[in-house]
Formats: sequence, C-alpha cells, structure tokens
Amino acid sequence: MAKKVLVVDDDRTMNTLLKTLLELDGFAVVMASRGEVVLPLALEERPDAVLMDVRIAEADGLDLLRQMRRHPELNTLPVIMCSGMDLEQESLIAGADAFILKPYPPEQLTSTLKKVLV
Repeated sequence: MAKKVLVVDDDRTMNTLLKTLLELDGFAVVMASRGEVVLPLALEERPDAVLMDVRIAEADGLDLLRQMRRHPELNTLPVIMCSGMDLEQESLIAGADAFILKPYPPEQLTSTLKKVLV
C-alpha cells in the first residue's frame, strides 16, 4: 500500500508540482492549502508523513507543527518543513524531523521522505 503524504502549501503551482512528483514516486497525496484544516485533515486522513511550508495563508507552519507535537495522536507523525528562507534551526526546534530549503531538486524531497518514513 502506498505511503500517504499530507502536503501543506498555499501555492497552487507548488501543490500541483508536488502532487505530481510524489504520485510519480508512488505516494498517495492529500493536499491542504489553509492552516485551519491541517490538524483535522491529519487526524482524518492519517498520513504517514507531512510536508509543510513554513509560511502558509493565515497560519504559521511552525505554530502548526508545535500544535501537532502537543497532540497525542499526531506527536510522532514525521514532519518535513520547507521554506525559501533558511529556517532549519527554527523548524527543528519546533519539532520537525527534517527541513528542506526551497527551491530543492525532486530527488532531495524523495530521499528526505524516505529517511523520515523509516
């Protein structure tokens, strides 16, 4: 059965690219473009990993990550944060399993996902 990835990004073009890329790599993909739907969607869909942009519409990805880490059903869910700014330290401190600096090559996303899904 395909591993499921929840992609959280408010950029439509990026969402389309990520969905296509991940599906070509054999992942099932669930999309979220607004902060308020992330936690309920994660609880409903039970993804195997989350790829979340630090900056999303009307929300702070780092705050969402902290909320996930406090939630008993989501606190061990692997989360990869990404951003066009180097926010790796802030992301790791907030509880991310990994950080990817945008723009990144598709291979980096795939290899990072495989690492956190072990």
